[in-house]
Amino acid sequence: MIDNNLTRRNELLSSVNRIVVKVGSGVLTEENHQGVNKEVVSQIASQVSTLSKMGKQVAIVSSGSVAIGSRVLQVPRHGLSIPVKQAAASLGQGSLISLWGQALNTEGLRVGQILLTHDDLANRRRFLNSRNTINTLFDFNVIPVINENDTVAVHEIKFGDNDTLSARITNLVEADLLTILSDVDGLYTSDPRLDTMAKKVAYVDDVNSSILAMAKDSSTKTGLGGMVSKVNAASEAARFGVSTIILHGTKKGSLVDAIKGKPIGTFFFPHDDRISSKLHWIEFSLKTSGIIHVDDGACEALLKKGKSLLASGITLIEGEFESGEAVEICNKEVGIFAKGLCNYHSFEAQQIKGHKSTEIENILGYKFYDEVMHRNDIVFFQKSDPSKD
Repeated sequence: MIDNNLTRRNELLSSVNRIVVKVGSGVLTEENHQGVNKEVVSQIASQVSTLSKMGKQVAIVSSGSVAIGSRVLQVPRHGLSIPVKQAAASLGQGSLISLWGQALNTEGLRVGQILLTHDDLANRRRFLNSRNTINTLFDFNVIPVINENDTVAVHEIKFGDNDTLSARITNLVEADLLTILSDVDGLYTSDPRLDTMAKKVAYVDDVNSSILAMAKDSSTKTGLGGMVSKVNAASEAARFGVSTIILHGTKKGSLVDAIKGKPIGTFFFPHDDRISSKLHWIEFSLKTSGIIHVDDGACEALLKKGKSLLASGITLIEGEFESGEAVEICNKEVGIFAKGLCNYHSFEAQQIKGHKSTEIENILGYKFYDEVMHRNDIVFFQKSDPSKD
């Protein structure tokens, strides 16, 4: 009997050229949590070398700096205040990149370090500059090792966890595959450490409420995000048309085996209707600054007719925002259904709402655009996306 899921999986993997490999704290940390397991770093580096020889380009998103630094400071890894965590990251980041450098250098590969905050990716210019830097590293056959810049990141500019960061990096580097190396070998129906009847989920077509419920019931031993953040990262990557595999990172050869087609881990299929890199950036990297409420006619024009948002269809403005900032679009019947870049400041939008585009210049004394939001700058939320329910 033909396994259609395996066939689909192998077809997708056959066209993979650029891969993001996320390595979690639970994979790198030794059993006694007293530091990073150098043997694990070495075996992952060996697999990256194998992939490189296969013609694949690999970017590593690595946790571990706080784990290393907290050991040096002789403080617990978890429950740290922000200043102590930043200090631990400062101490650990150099050691972490040194470990990756030594391991990859042994394999004949060079390493470039990239440290990012949420603000780096939320700013379009810095986003594109970061992409250019990483593309140049790839041109020189250098492996980018990417981490959150915990030394300066506070709550407002944090990704939250490196699973989320890895999904954003998948867009940043325009990858074909996201692999998440964890301390468990995939998503289970419940926590396999507590439930002997738990079964591994081999394939996921769509991250819906039932899949998220499984993720909440399942777990990983360590790491900030747990299984839920890994599943959410896979969902985010799927929107960009990218597959994700959650694998056991400490099992030798698991990464290469999976990419060569061995049916291990949990495979998340990408969405067929992938959104562009820019729209993915708008949806996931930009924080919302306000809400624009629209009437039924404008809602239908946006959702069904492929139109831009005009001032005439706006009924209410919530919040204060600058032109160029991300604003959500809401209709009283549909709810919040889209997010886009607004061409006008909130006080300008307040003045022109309900008016025709031809009246904008008379009202404001100038007119930048006919559209309050252009169609090309609007991303529409999928109904199946649980985060938008």
